Amino acid sequence: MIPLSHYLIVSALLFSIGTAGVFLRRNLITILLSVEIMLNAVNLTFVAFGRFRGDVDGQIITFFVMTVAAAEAAVGLAIVISLFRHRESLNPDAFRTLKW
Repeated sequence: MIPLSHYLIVSALLFSIGTAGVFLRRNLITILLSVEIMLNAVNLTFVAFGRFRGDVDGQIITFFVMTVAAAEAAVGLAIVISLFRHRESLNPDAFRTLKW
């Protein structure tokens, strides 16, 4: 059986990679993917703690987080497509004022 600390280390690494992607990348789609990686790291933590305690609460919370992440991806992608049509750029610095 794999100990809880291994799951938490992998989760912390995933969350760090996602955080670095949000702060270091200059593309909106890459930033959205980094946020998804961060959400998956949190899901891994919930499932690991649920397995450690012996109940399914972590999996239930993960189901709701995945539902919110899917909605976030759909709305975020729609906003990115709309912004690209108006500005023809995916650089976040081009959208500081949000004026058309």
